[in-house]
Amino acid sequence: MSSPILVIGALGNIGTEVVRQILARGGKVRAADMDVNKLRERLGDSVEAVRFDFTDPTTYEATFKGVQKMFYMRPPHITNIQRDMVPSMDAAKRAGVTHAVFLSLIGIENTKYVPHYKVETYLKAINMQTTFLRCSFFMQNLNTTHRREIKERNEIFVPVGKAKTAFVDARDIGAVAAVALLEDGHAGRNYDLTGSERLDYWEAARIMSEVLGRRITYRNPNPLYFLIETIRRGTPFMFALVMTGLYTSTRFGMAKPITDEVERLTGISPITFRQYVTDYEDAWK
Repeated sequence: MSSPILVIGALGNIGTEVVRQILARGGKVRAADMDVNKLRERLGDSVEAVRFDFTDPTTYEATFKGVQKMFYMRPPHITNIQRDMVPSMDAAKRAGVTHAVFLSLIGIENTKYVPHYKVETYLKAINMQTTFLRCSFFMQNLNTTHRREIKERNEIFVPVGKAKTAFVDARDIGAVAAVALLEDGHAGRNYDLTGSERLDYWEAARIMSEVLGRRITYRNPNPLYFLIETIRRGTPFMFALVMTGLYTSTRFGMAKPITDEVERLTGISPITFRQYVTDYEDAWK
């Protein structure tokens, strides 16, 4: 019997899509996250559900045992990579995991201060075969991280200025991850994943307004005000700081490039921003 493909963070936006895409292609999945009951509710009996906590080494053995390939990601709240993620990477290596597909960040070569860079560097340092999915901003950030401000305040609150972003849909990332995990030839490769269009946030707000039937406004705070206000609204300091750094990089063009990697690797055109908003319309009602 073939070994299962491990999906870390299977309850997240991207992880859930990775699981679905692997299953759709006939793969076998071990889905790992903090809550086994939620895993079973969301993903059903078609996966092996295991509890995994980056900060709890007692969960490592059951998670990594018998696995050769894994989808690996950094939870947004984790910023101390040495303390909170390096032990799990070491455990995966000891258990026999040979190939990690890691959810990374587009433009990371120029943003080495972000936690993703430290994960990439460490995976290579322990001689893990890697495929780095260096993604532009997820469309799904708008129905998760920014859901409340859109739903309750009818605003998109990010400090990006006039810069454009080639948003990418989580479903497209999941499809690419499944290809990289199920097919040969992707170890040692880095893929910059984007959508097929670049939008500034005024354009994004206009599309959302048209689909949702009410006016959504793009608020364009300066980075310092964004940091202060984001913390005031309840976001933990380190998470808010990382968000501010990423959006500041976007302000200087990090997320502007468009690539054809999604279509080249999956054979399907990337999901458009309008289609995303239509599909997730209920999230902001």
